[in-house]
Amino acid sequence: MDVYYSSVEVTRILEYVDRRARPLIESTVRSASRHDALHELPKLTAVVGGRRRIVDHPPVIVHRPEVKPDVVEAFLEDYRASLEEDRLVLLDRYEIVDVAMKVVGVGSVGLGAFVALLENGSDDDPLFLQVKEAQASVLERFLPPSTQQTHGARVVAGQRRLQAASDILLGYAVGEVQGRHWYIRQLQDQKASAVVEAMTEEDLTTWGELCGWALARGHARTGEPSTIAGYIGEDDAMDHALGAFAEAYADQTEEDFKAFTTAIASGRLTAETGV
Repeated sequence: MDVYYSSVEVTRILEYVDRRARPLIESTVRSASRHDALHELPKLTAVVGGRRRIVDHPPVIVHRPEVKPDVVEAFLEDYRASLEEDRLVLLDRYEIVDVAMKVVGVGSVGLGAFVALLENGSDDDPLFLQVKEAQASVLERFLPPSTQQTHGARVVAGQRRLQAASDILLGYAVGEVQGRHWYIRQLQDQKASAVVEAMTEEDLTTWGELCGWALARGHARTGEPSTIAGYIGEDDAMDHALGAFAEAYADQTEEDFKAFTTAIASGRLTAETGV
């Protein structure tokens, strides 16, 4: 019960962190408070013909001809069915006005990703939804398939169990035309991350401890806490194992990048910069 009621609150974090690392955490919190839909509105949209629209910035943001109003409406209805009733009340105050494909991070390379703009009659309270494709978990090659009805539902269920506070509009849907699986959340919901390359040693130590706490909480919610605690034990063997893995992973990343740049230099791969 304690695990399920635990949460990561700003005031508790600031009380916990060392005084030398506090400026880093405070700047991260300030950055998160500015990452909302209102902040994104002038960056992603413009008023065209009296209505606000998402602006194309090829190849990062592009409107797709197959994303037609009837397809969007059917998709939205399926998404609505995945939300709790109180979330529906909020969502139904908005009207979807535009959808465009939006390239996102490396974790989604090769998968579909879109951004949808919704309005409630005012520029003061816009809503951006991020629609990301979900495929089968890599673990399904070794374990039985997920019991969730779709891959999007599996991703959503996992996030709700892992995260101390999931996005209030987190949901899922299946595309009507191609049958692809998707999950949906807000594009910007006061999310932020620390700039690791600007950290001092004390900052990095504190940030690692906070990340470790959040990770441990997620495992305790999705697994069996007493079994995990027994496996880890009370010595530092697990600490050394994780440290050795991290160093090996960092070495492999450097080798991969070296191979990548060598392939570009030799002409085997074509790269475009400045996008």
